[in-house]
Amino acid sequence: MAFPNKKLIDDPNGACASRFPLLSLSPPSLRSIPRSLSNSPAILAFFDFCHRQLLRSECFRRSSVRNRLLDYFFNYVVTEFIEGLVETYSGLQYLDGFPLVKVVLRADVSAATYDKVAIVSGGGSGHEPAHAGFVGEGMLTAAICGDIFSSPPVDSILAGIRAVTGPKGCLLIVKNYTGDRLNFGLAAEIAKSEGYKVETVIVGDDCALPPPRGIAGRRGLAGTILVHKVAGAAAAGGLSLADVAAEAKHASEIVGTMGVALTVCSIPGQVASDRLGPGKMELGLGIHGEPGAAVADIQPVNVVVSHVLQQILSTETNYVPITRGERVVLMVNGLGATPTMELMIIAGKTVPKLQLEHGLAVDRVYTGSFMTSLDMAGFSISIMKADPVILQRLDAPTKAPYWPVAADGNHPPAKIPVPIPASRSAKTDEPLQLNEQGQILEVAIEAAANAIINLKDNLNEWDGKVGDGDCGSTMYRGAKAILEDIKNYPLNDAAETVGEIGSSIGRSMGGTSGIIYTIFFKAAHSVLKASSHSGVTSKQWAEALAVSIAAVSKYGGASAGYRTLLDALIPASLVLEEKLNSGVDPCIAFVLSSEAALAGAQSTVDMQAQAGRSTYFSGEILSTVPDPGAMAAATWYRAAALAVKAKYQS
Repeated sequence: MAFPNKKLIDDPNGACASRFPLLSLSPPSLRSIPRSLSNSPAILAFFDFCHRQLLRSECFRRSSVRNRLLDYFFNYVVTEFIEGLVETYSGLQYLDGFPLVKVVLRADVSAATYDKVAIVSGGGSGHEPAHAGFVGEGMLTAAICGDIFSSPPVDSILAGIRAVTGPKGCLLIVKNYTGDRLNFGLAAEIAKSEGYKVETVIVGDDCALPPPRGIAGRRGLAGTILVHKVAGAAAAGGLSLADVAAEAKHASEIVGTMGVALTVCSIPGQVASDRLGPGKMELGLGIHGEPGAAVADIQPVNVVVSHVLQQILSTETNYVPITRGERVVLMVNGLGATPTMELMIIAGKTVPKLQLEHGLAVDRVYTGSFMTSLDMAGFSISIMKADPVILQRLDAPTKAPYWPVAADGNHPPAKIPVPIPASRSAKTDEPLQLNEQGQILEVAIEAAANAIINLKDNLNEWDGKVGDGDCGSTMYRGAKAILEDIKNYPLNDAAETVGEIGSSIGRSMGGTSGIIYTIFFKAAHSVLKASSHSGVTSKQWAEALAVSIAAVSKYGGASAGYRTLLDALIPASLVLEEKLNSGVDPCIAFVLSSEAALAGAQSTVDMQAQAGRSTYFSGEILSTVPDPGAMAAATWYRAAALAVKAKYQS
């Protein structure tokens, strides 16, 4: 590594304040330092010092040397990407020719022993994961990486061809850019002169611009990835070079792509273009940030997708030979800064438009970032005509790390009905004849629900001081739903009735309280199901209460003393269990436990909240009212206990 002399490194004016864009780049890789020097701490420190001084130097910024060094540092952006890629995926290697030769290849392929057609592609970097991310069995055999947005040099392409090409030959898949065509073309001719069998397929899938009048042709875009997959699968199947090339050429002729961007990309070391102002988008721009067909106001995704599809499937340009009634493959590609969520939204809008507006059956959908443009915010859509051979190639297995392996195969229906558990509360023509247990459950449930309805205003008043003021209204909705549904409850079956109460609450209450009470009753239902349908014992009810409390504590995170409904239910559970174990009459034990619930709820006045919205209030405010949730729990619990007592005494 040669550096300029000290005069260039020094900053004679001390002007180091302005920020140089390359400060964010890593220093040159240690692989670039001669091995004889790489073990010397002093030498390594010197290299790092020189690198930093060059970047800080105002003289460097102004000098013509800057351009040469800019290119030099660019090499290390790509080489360090390759190093990280190969460290991540064990099936990949690279040729030890940095910084000029940047080639990623399959680790299991050697030119001397490879008995299939090699598939080689590549181009300028900045489009990751393309192309190196698609190296793997079933796709590319090697990828040639150029500098950022620059075609790889001929020597690098030749090195890749020589490294992987066996007796069956090599297919070069080249995106239609002048630099790529010239460099790959010259490399192909040199390789042929050395005795290699080489064929080339040029991919130009851009549908954004009018038919070209010159020799430039349509640009190569994300549809190239589909061509890689078709060619790679054909080669893996053992086809000859001529047959693989024919399939790749056919694939390139039946795919079309158009991109849309909200921003242009930021190229390291260059000032970002500001041609897209606020609220603007560019239709049909290229993957290097080159201008597209038009700049327009940002539109809803439905409108944008419709326009893109119209362009790709236009009968005027006839870029893609697809007509109504045919089958297609869809690729939605992110351009670098588009979140997966947005790409999935685009895919979800595109499929029905292809089906309904264009009369096309969509056989496969590939959504993700396949061929990007550094940090460009935008997407492209590629449409490929599908036939049995194309689908077979796309579905063929591959070990390429960035191919979406879960997108193969025919799609089942996109949605299926929500599963509904079998309910025993379906309406019947004849009223249910209640047994003794059913009658007791009925009066207990009605009493509990009516007590909550009568307490609505008090609960809202208390909650208005220590919460959001809707505790009473929320509990009221649940209570009203229970009273409406009770006529359909299987009251003779305690377990199923408790489960149906949970369903009524889950459907009607909403909010945190709705979830908590649904958990409470569903947990109790699980315990009671194990009991006999002929009746539930008092100890089984006590066990169900304890398990329900534990479930609420587990999922809600609260415990005793947190100023929640558990401060009413936990004392009730403890007293109920204690009295039953002491031989107290179950009805009396129930009433005594309800008194403990009420006392526990009233004690929350002296507690500091540790859960819910009450945690936002000071102790002084909290001490003015009890916890509304605890008072609600104590109220319905006590009402049920008193109703059961009255029923037994009648």
